[in-house]
Amino acid sequence: MAKPIGIFDSGLGGLTVARAVREAFPGENLVYLGDTARVPYGTRSAETVVKYAIGCAERLLSFDIKLLVVACNTASGVALGELQARLDIPVVGVIQPGALAGVKATRSGRIGILATAGTVASGAYERAIHSENDAMNVFARPAPLFVPLAEEGWITGDVPQLAARRDLQPLADADVDTIVLGCTHYPLLSETIHAVAAELLGHEVAIVDSAAATAATLTEMLGASAGVRGPSGSLQILVTDLPGQFGTAASRFLGKPLQGLDIRAIDL
Repeated sequence: MAKPIGIFDSGLGGLTVARAVREAFPGENLVYLGDTARVPYGTRSAETVVKYAIGCAERLLSFDIKLLVVACNTASGVALGELQARLDIPVVGVIQPGALAGVKATRSGRIGILATAGTVASGAYERAIHSENDAMNVFARPAPLFVPLAEEGWITGDVPQLAARRDLQPLADADVDTIVLGCTHYPLLSETIHAVAAELLGHEVAIVDSAAATAATLTEMLGASAGVRGPSGSLQILVTDLPGQFGTAASRFLGKPLQGLDIRAIDL
């Protein structure tokens, strides 16, 4: 049996990354670990995030994974280097792929970042974008309401539009032409974000989904045909806690019902 790809996040948001990877590599086996008992990571110290990330990675290594995707912006910004130094397999985060996609998408060199307050404060996207092209102008804005809206399924309508107008106005004032979604929850609101941003800016804007950008990076690493091996690959979901609304929320992020999936609660 082919070795699986391991993916972890502090919660369920990283299932958008699993979804993008599955779409790019339908034949690959995936093992997803959501550390739902300790979410969010964004409020923890860097040392704690590194410790948690190592624990998640070591658990996924027990499944003999061939590659690890850190589908958590906080862990990607803080723990990626430590994981890459420790592990003998490739380790990919979500920040650098999103940054590269943003640089490729912009025409004006003015890139907006929507992320959680912790990710914005870390400056991780600015550093990643400037490592690709130091001439870029980067404007980061926290959008904390998008996380609960995504988890509750409020992705269209008046409430998310109001939240989007509030958080996108500073990016519109900066006249960005590209917005990178720097949180794995945000792709669920991409249509609303795109519509409101275009309205505020008065011109078209490119929306970069870091989950899709990460899948594109894996395509370069594994080859476009890596996942095409006949039958669909498996998806195993591990969580450190099973919250009451787990099924509904996970289905929303994954974009499909969970019936028939292998879901297990584990201890780390």
